[in-house]
Amino acid sequence: MAVEAAETALTAIGIFAFALSGALMAVRKDMDVVGMFVLAAITAVGGGALRDLLLGLPPAALRSSWWWILIALATAVVFFFHLAVDRLRRAVLVCDAAGLAVFCTTSTTIAHQVGMGPAESVLIGAIGGCAGGVLRDVLAGEIPSVLRKGTTLYVLPALLGCAIVVAVRSAGYEGVAAMIGASILIIVLRLLSLWRGWQAPSPKASRG
Repeated sequence: MAVEAAETALTAIGIFAFALSGALMAVRKDMDVVGMFVLAAITAVGGGALRDLLLGLPPAALRSSWWWILIALATAVVFFFHLAVDRLRRAVLVCDAAGLAVFCTTSTTIAHQVGMGPAESVLIGAIGGCAGGVLRDVLAGEIPSVLRKGTTLYVLPALLGCAIVVAVRSAGYEGVAAMIGASILIIVLRLLSLWRGWQAPSPKASRG
């Protein structure tokens, strides 16, 4: 019960944080309130919806009305207080890391439970955690931040955390402790990459 309550709380934090980042992107792109809600929603539930569609499951976003309440609330907060929210970007990034961790580990677990192989489960887990931000950037007319050179680690911590969940479940354990441990690892690696400026390797620029 305690684990389910913690998972629900982290999911709520993640959805709210993802929605904040989507709505903030809309403000930077001079969109109106409709555009803000659309970007907030696609960021918050896009990854989970894509995960469910790939697995042939009914999208969880269509069965969780409280998700949409959180998205609408985040949109309203940014609409009226976007300058203050932008100044709290560090807090938003911490919440975003928590959301990434929760969606990655839960998505990996769902994929493994429905019979996906280890590699497929890791891939589905990463999609569940990262795809919302990718869709947000595409709709906003930008190269997705997780693919751009010079951005801090995002996908790699997600993949590592998903791999841990799969490894533990494949060893015969139910994986609740693994989900918690993997979530903590993703959060720590993500925050360390922000603090230390860690980036994925990239090719050296051509000298022309």
